[in-house]
Amino acid sequence: MKTITVYDVARATKGDLLHANPEKEEIRSLVTMDSRLANEDSLFVAIKGERVDGHDFLNDVFNKGATAAIVDHVPDEITGTLIVVKDTVKALQDLAEWYRSILNIKVVGITGSVGKTSTKEMIASVLAEKYKVQKTLGNYNNEIGLPLTILAIEENTEIEVLEMGISDFGEMLVLSKIARPDICVITNIGQSHLENLGTRDGILKAKSEIFEYMQDDARVYLNGDDDKLSTIKDVKGIKPVTFGFSDTNAIFPVKTRSLGLAGTEMSIKYGDVEFDAEIHMLGNHMVSNAMAASAIALDLGMTVSEVKTGLKNAKTIDGRSNLIKRGNGFVIDDCYNAAPSSMKAAIDTLSLAEGHKTAILGDMFELGADSDKMHEEVGEYAGKSNIDKFIFVGESAKFLFEGAKKTAAPGTVLKHYDTVDALLENLSSETETDDNILLKASNGMNFKVILNNLIKN
Repeated sequence: MKTITVYDVARATKGDLLHANPEKEEIRSLVTMDSRLANEDSLFVAIKGERVDGHDFLNDVFNKGATAAIVDHVPDEITGTLIVVKDTVKALQDLAEWYRSILNIKVVGITGSVGKTSTKEMIASVLAEKYKVQKTLGNYNNEIGLPLTILAIEENTEIEVLEMGISDFGEMLVLSKIARPDICVITNIGQSHLENLGTRDGILKAKSEIFEYMQDDARVYLNGDDDKLSTIKDVKGIKPVTFGFSDTNAIFPVKTRSLGLAGTEMSIKYGDVEFDAEIHMLGNHMVSNAMAASAIALDLGMTVSEVKTGLKNAKTIDGRSNLIKRGNGFVIDDCYNAAPSSMKAAIDTLSLAEGHKTAILGDMFELGADSDKMHEEVGEYAGKSNIDKFIFVGESAKFLFEGAKKTAAPGTVLKHYDTVDALLENLSSETETDDNILLKASNGMNFKVILNNLIKN
């Protein structure tokens, strides 16, 4: 990070500076809320969680050499430099907003119901062919993670690619105010977080809050194949650039050729520019991501050659369509999260595999009152595929099971387990070493334990 001082922190957070040490004023390593990560010249933010209160670890962080800590009260016998505020989470956000304001960079903000992470990886890979790029790491995309991501931006960074995730109204306003994006990307309007946002129109409204604090000369990129996003024709006087498969979009693939689990070859057209490219991230939705990344890069002055190299080199991360070799087959690790659209896309991806195909599918969370119906509809979709075997896991997954029974071809094997533990007891008999296996469920289902059992055997 760029070096800042405790006085900068106090001003940005409107906090009271106590016990300031004139010989130790600079913060030059990192800002963290995890006491285990605190080190020499770091800033610790004491946040009280459901189980742990960061204030209990102040002695530890100061013993590790931390410069200062942001706190909401002064614990007894703490003599290190403190910045006292009313709300430490709000202070973290205020500090990140100020830090963003002193950086001479462009920020790409990415939101949407599904596909944020894969789109971030694709865009970052392409832009890195010309620019010094940083990006959101892991799942640091919410009202705490995004400020920490911004505060980790190095001084020589030229472009920051930020994933911006929300689950309720007003949250995107907070993130947009901190990030002040120069480029706004919305991947789609799906059915995630319907419990809080009510309808897809509610999701559209919440996601569109990203525009509220974007820069005056910002660019907007929208998935034009999405029925909700396609209704947005103007954003504060800015005409969105649309991307997707349809030739009605500003950028689209003239043709595509599946390489199976190796990826996709395509020809991309954007205005008068047309070029061939290939990607090795799995699934048709990755082609749409490639359109977004290509349009942004070309608009930023990158060459076609740079774009092609960035697309070819793009890779996914654990839990997001990550391909793992197992015997003579593969495991598609897509178990970080799930929604109806992304589960259908994952089923389509597995369908590309050669050899025996097994899909292990689990509950999708936060779908609201129509959750059972949505699970059943996805099950019906799954049953129509060329997948040989389905194993459904979880309470809601019984509706996936019921849906699949309606449409599955004779000979398709359908199983249902109530819990992950119940499946684990039978995993060795349910799968073969040479199977191509898809793992897809919401993160709370903890399918990671299934993955670990598969790849260790």
